Amino acid sequence: MSSINVCIVDDHNLFRKAMVRLLKTFRKVGEVWEVQHGKELIQLLGKQKPDVILLDLEMPIMNGVETAEYIIPKYPDLKIIVLTQHNSEKFMLHMLEMGVHSFLLKNTNPDELERAILSVYEKDFYHNDLISSVMRKSISLRSEKPLFSKMAELSEREKEIFGLICEEHSLKEISVRLNISEKTIHSHKAHIQQKLGVRNTVGMIKFAYENGLLI
Repeated sequence: MSSINVCIVDDHNLFRKAMVRLLKTFRKVGEVWEVQHGKELIQLLGKQKPDVILLDLEMPIMNGVETAEYIIPKYPDLKIIVLTQHNSEKFMLHMLEMGVHSFLLKNTNPDELERAILSVYEKDFYHNDLISSVMRKSISLRSEKPLFSKMAELSEREKEIFGLICEEHSLKEISVRLNISEKTIHSHKAHIQQKLGVRNTVGMIKFAYENGLLI
């Protein structure tokens, strides 16, 4: 696997500098950049190509929410992990639906941070207890009935791939397991998302929770 280039976006100098030093110790991490807020990140993206963004929420000039809203449509392949001190479930659900790939509390341990970076890069999502709590909360927030009819629209192969994605297998792993090209798996995933009415892997996981397919 190629190195994963990472950018930390945080206005607290001591925390940011410590994060840069930590990230450089991770085996799979390549280039590491640092910026203080969203506008600096946008400027950086004009020159550099990070794979994963570690995004703080509370920043001056351009905060994390504004930054995510701006960069997600323009850089759809960029993976975003939000680092936060807050665990408001409604707020986190909103940002997951917006298109961020995971949440980590700022007091998370380095091993989990390293796993999260690798997971969002390889699997488009990092699933932890915090995310599970948010997804379960989405069930109580949902006013409509479960959308089992949408699952019926999937072919048997699509259902199989959907299940493997929800079990946190990467598309490459699914390709090997099913003896199908990775390009074909990508095509199936796009069809699944279209049929379920979701935009990304996070949407697929959320759909699975809301319809009792994950507990």
